Amino acid sequence: MAKELVVDVVNNPSLDFTAIPPRQRHPDDPDPVKKPLDLVVMLRQHNHDLLHISAIRHGQRTPKNGTPNAYLTVSTSEILQAAARLRIAWRDRLVRYQPRDADGMPVGDRPFTDGVNLSDRAVLSRRLTDELADEGQYVLERLLAGTDHQIAAFRTFLIDTLAGEEGLRVTFDSDLHLPWPMLAVELPSGQEPCHGFLGYRHQIEQTGALGYQTTYMEATNHPFPVTSLNTDSTLDTVGRAPDVRKLLEERSQLTVRTDSETLLDDLTAPVLHDDVMYFWCHGAFVDNGSPHPHLAVRLSDSQPIDADLVMRKRRRHWGSTDALFRPFVLLNACHTGRTAPEPGLQHLGGALVNLGADGVLGPQIEIPQLFASEYAFAFLDRYLSGESTAGEIAMALVRQYADRFHNPLALTYSLYCGIDSRLEATA
Repeated sequence: MAKELVVDVVNNPSLDFTAIPPRQRHPDDPDPVKKPLDLVVMLRQHNHDLLHISAIRHGQRTPKNGTPNAYLTVSTSEILQAAARLRIAWRDRLVRYQPRDADGMPVGDRPFTDGVNLSDRAVLSRRLTDELADEGQYVLERLLAGTDHQIAAFRTFLIDTLAGEEGLRVTFDSDLHLPWPMLAVELPSGQEPCHGFLGYRHQIEQTGALGYQTTYMEATNHPFPVTSLNTDSTLDTVGRAPDVRKLLEERSQLTVRTDSETLLDDLTAPVLHDDVMYFWCHGAFVDNGSPHPHLAVRLSDSQPIDADLVMRKRRRHWGSTDALFRPFVLLNACHTGRTAPEPGLQHLGGALVNLGADGVLGPQIEIPQLFASEYAFAFLDRYLSGESTAGEIAMALVRQYADRFHNPLALTYSLYCGIDSRLEATA
């Protein structure tokens, strides 16, 4: 007699079809598989300006009418323009803010550039942050605007999810590279507007670089973490930069690269052993004769290092099982959290993930050097412990700086892939 078998899939047996070996929280952890994400939001560009959005919430049954989805009424160009305006607002209203006298002349220092702990400017900081939270709400509202039933139902589902339970692990798998942590949801009256920022409420990553994961040889865990400091030596004494270098020297096997030739030679080699690549240098947009200037970083020399240069240097190792490139990258230079200007193009962070990097973290805007050095020390100190993922650390730092120091600038750091990145070592 035929008997129906009951099948219970208890954990992601396909490992998301990835060629990368699973990562463990601890060497003796009996369950090496990453936990499923809590929410995946997929934003796709159809034709030139038509956008489609859908979302999947782990642990919930798919509704009878299918996965929540809708075609957006906003165009690609409109939402990219809104995102650019949001970044400029953070730069002009926060980073470059300077008090003015009765005649409109600037007086005193720039508090967000010249300090990190803004407890003595808490009232000012809250006022400016509340304005930026409203700007972030406005961008999210524009993204999800529309009156037809399908977009209205999707908007309710997504906003309710993002404004509900905190601490979700959220991936925006998006063809458009938007400043997701700087977007915000409106909270009930009486709650801090700062708590509505997506980067404050949840662990956030953006994906969308690849259709398929780059295949490399299997990485082995090092007894001692392998790191690199890729830097402009003129920044050696800025803020906590000396403490960051000391941290890396004491808790890892450190390589220091101060010129582009050394960095590019190492990138050309098939195997790069770095577990963590830290860039402490300048980033800027450089004219390339097209409507989209490319984002480049510079070390101590004048050679601009951009996505095309890095891709060219490693192109012969693409798909090679004899090659290895899987660092977590902290690109601590202005604008480096912006991984692509528009669909089909990419900046340096996107190229590094394309080549196999486990994740890239960097600021979306022109970031003050003093804050950047503090952020780097705090992030690397936690990451080198191996106890937390990059996603957990990024959210924790947003809350720490906002709640303890009244400084919202950690929200400008965006994680491109790598929400589950965690340093592993055998010792």
